Amino acid sequence: MSITDSGPGPQSFDLEKETLENPNYRTVAWSGTYLQVTLMSIPVNGDIGLEKHAETDQFIRLDRGRGRAEMGPSKDELTFDQEVTDGWCVMVPAGSWHNVTNIGDEPMQLYTVYAPQHHKPGKVHETKAVAAADTDDEPADWSVQPGSAADQHA
Repeated sequence: MSITDSGPGPQSFDLEKETLENPNYRTVAWSGTYLQVTLMSIPVNGDIGLEKHAETDQFIRLDRGRGRAEMGPSKDELTFDQEVTDGWCVMVPAGSWHNVTNIGDEPMQLYTVYAPQHHKPGKVHETKAVAAADTDDEPADWSVQPGSAADQHA
């Protein structure tokens, strides 16, 4: 991979190439004042993790693989269920519980755009377990954050 999160300054890179080459569960590619771009690689039978961003809309796009996108008003009521493949996007409204599971036979490569930031600029998590154990993954102090409603993870 050849990108480095440069913070809120101007940046450009080949998003599809970097997404396809990303070996990590999560790589923060760019952190702006109001949004953030992360690259993800989800192993076969893995998932991004059931979660809810109370005050954040999210855009997810698959560049390789096959997934199952689920969303709903509670973690026990996922009323949206859609198979997604290369080129598909998933639009996650703020306050929706959501997950994307790899149902294919190869790693699922995707990128996601959060508005606002959700992770420490430049953060790399090799695996989902490493991400879950990370206690130093807060958005930058200079980013604009919503009110006090916290994200939730199942």
